[in-house]
Amino acid sequence: MASIGVRKRMGRLSSQIFVAQILILAITFTIGFALFIRVERPHLEHEFQHRAAIIGEAAASVPRIRSCLATPRPGCDAAVQRLATNLQHRTGASYVVVIDMHRVRHSHPNPALIGRKVTEPIVVTDGRVHTRTDHGATGPSANARVPLRGPGGQIVGEVSAGIKESSVAAAFRGEATSYALWFLLALALGGLASWLLARNLKRRTFGLELDDIALLLQEREATLHGIREGVVAFDGSGRVSMINDPARALLGLDASAVGHPVEDLIPAGRLRDVLLGVDTQPDDLVLTDDYALVVNRMPVKLSGRAHGAVATLRDRTELAALLRERAGERGLVESLRAQHHEFANQMHAVAGMLELGRVEDARAYLTDIRGTVAELDSSLRSTIAAPQIVGLLLGKAAEANERGIVLRIAPETRLGESPARLQVLTSVVGNLVDNAMDAVGGLADGGHVDVRIVEDEDTIMVEVSDNGPGIPPELVPRIFTHGFTTKAHPNGQLRGIGLALVHRMINRMHGSIRVFESDEGGARFLVTMPKPAEQHTADLAEEIGR
Repeated sequence: MASIGVRKRMGRLSSQIFVAQILILAITFTIGFALFIRVERPHLEHEFQHRAAIIGEAAASVPRIRSCLATPRPGCDAAVQRLATNLQHRTGASYVVVIDMHRVRHSHPNPALIGRKVTEPIVVTDGRVHTRTDHGATGPSANARVPLRGPGGQIVGEVSAGIKESSVAAAFRGEATSYALWFLLALALGGLASWLLARNLKRRTFGLELDDIALLLQEREATLHGIREGVVAFDGSGRVSMINDPARALLGLDASAVGHPVEDLIPAGRLRDVLLGVDTQPDDLVLTDDYALVVNRMPVKLSGRAHGAVATLRDRTELAALLRERAGERGLVESLRAQHHEFANQMHAVAGMLELGRVEDARAYLTDIRGTVAELDSSLRSTIAAPQIVGLLLGKAAEANERGIVLRIAPETRLGESPARLQVLTSVVGNLVDNAMDAVGGLADGGHVDVRIVEDEDTIMVEVSDNGPGIPPELVPRIFTHGFTTKAHPNGQLRGIGLALVHRMINRMHGSIRVFESDEGGARFLVTMPKPAEQHTADLAEEIGR
């Protein structure tokens, strides 16, 4: 029963964490202490050799020793021995030996060796201090051999100073004991910190054990990745804490997005603003290059404190297509209204001239009107075979005439009867012409809009330019962003969707849209749309048939 209780306690998350931390700390400190032992001994030997060098330099700087070695005189040996012995006792050195250039000792702890030659050669002739571990007559020692110079600066001998190896070993044992105590204290503190950490983790996991946490994780993953809507969770600092598979597909992210701020994952634009909670609203429609997303972002609060937010994303690309179609229908209605308004004005003018009895003037006016309309209609039909585009441009021409704008169709315009992606082409032309007319509508000297549509074997090119104020260079990177506009927002409604829609449609078909400065200083939009593969095949079959 006791063994079962022990196994049960060891199976707890807090116990496993505590034991693992203690083992890690013990192994780490043991390895660290072994490395310290290995490194510290050579370090101490080097330090004691440096001390011996200082002692030797102190002896080599004594004037009496220098003069005696340079010019031997009666009594010099006794004086040198006395001075070296005093220095040895004051510094705790094991020996201070003064040697002349003939390798003869003039001082030594063993007086019997004074006057005898050393076996080693003089090594300080290069003028430098030499250190080593010496195994001489006094036993192993940390040794330094220092050049001894006479009063004139010439080398007259060397001073060999040493500190016993037993002193080095004693210092090493003292440091090792001190560090061992510190390591044990650090291990104890680390064990206490590990116990507190395990206890805190136990509290923060609400007493759940590993199996319980694993089960909850499996259930959460199954729930989040089993729904069709995209779900993204953010922590309190704005970093992605969770993202399911649909959200990764809609946002073009991968699993590595977890843990990164939104600013590092989503480019600047309306989508990032909505995910960050800037200028957001329920069921917010956001356009990306590939999708039309309905985004909802809700802050998460626990016990009255903010704990991040959760955003849901739904793919509403089909809904966006319906919005584009609705916008096109609305544009067509506006064009018909403008034509009706212009026709009513013309009829009023004719009726007035007839009431005044000016029949010839009325006939000439009608002839002029018929000629202008017929000329535009004939010009469009001769270059554009698609009736939808002809009707669109005729309506835009009527609207432009009502607003005092001249709509000009380039003579090199060429478009077949059934161009590829007719719906997209209609939306692109309508949006670009509307934007151009809005840009030149307020010009005092009259504005004009030029349209050129050219279809070849592989692509359809649309160019719309105007003589308006143009687009500042610093705004060019932002004009295709959903929600960006330089126009006023009527009734607080969000604008800036036209160019964003055009940009998205062109990107989806791998085309391009670019903006330049026109020859008159306004804006010039150039759109290139590649034909789909089936359209290429149809054109080739038609060419072979001819």
